Amino acid sequence: MSWIPFKIGQPKKQIVSKTVERDFEREYDKLQKLEDQTKKLHKDMKKSTEADLAMSKAAVKISADLLSNPLCEQDQAFLESMAALDTAMRRMDAFNQEKVNQIQKTVIDPLKKYSGVFPSLNMAVKRREQALQDYKRLQSKVEKYEEKEKTGPIMVKLHQAREELRPVREDFEAKNKQLLDEMPKFYHSRIDYFHPSFEALIRAQLHVAVQLPAAAQKGTKAAFVVSLRLRCHESCPAAVSGTHRLACPPVQMLMN
Repeated sequence: MSWIPFKIGQPKKQIVSKTVERDFEREYDKLQKLEDQTKKLHKDMKKSTEADLAMSKAAVKISADLLSNPLCEQDQAFLESMAALDTAMRRMDAFNQEKVNQIQKTVIDPLKKYSGVFPSLNMAVKRREQALQDYKRLQSKVEKYEEKEKTGPIMVKLHQAREELRPVREDFEAKNKQLLDEMPKFYHSRIDYFHPSFEALIRAQLHVAVQLPAAAQKGTKAAFVVSLRLRCHESCPAAVSGTHRLACPPVQMLMN
């Protein structure tokens, strides 16, 4: 996102204080950085899960290739070892797929949903900027008539210009106030939004590290899957059930 004010038709009267403009730019800059970081994190998480799956698929292929090795036909002990390895790799691949599925629901999908708010924020800022330019243009028009000799026609035009300016000024002030109120709230809401997702990610990784070796040996896939889902659900129930929403009121208002 980028915000570059125009320099055309500047009125002599300062209609937005430097303090207000500085506050607006500061809050908007924070959200620009947040957008970039969210997109990067979403991209990196997708790459991470894809690499995770590729690694377990490669392990399955290696074990399958070893199992088909001619040595297995000559050595029964080697055949049994390779068969056990192949079974373990296939189980681990299935468990890994379930872990990736849970990460998709609890982390990647919420990241994508959060990123979807920024285009609406962009549009709101553009509307505010357009309202500001309209305000400046009409204010300049009013000032032009105020500087002229107060003849009848000029006074009529001045009155018309002021009437035209009033709703435009009110529109800008409303948009400006809404964004100044909502941008900080949206920025601070990121912690409450992402905390359950990251907790679910940590729980999933820890659960896999602790439980996977035993599950792969015993083949208790069903129990492993259920326990993994429960761990993720404890941290981020809304994401696991598919009901994860941006509940922060400022977000909903920006998206309207």
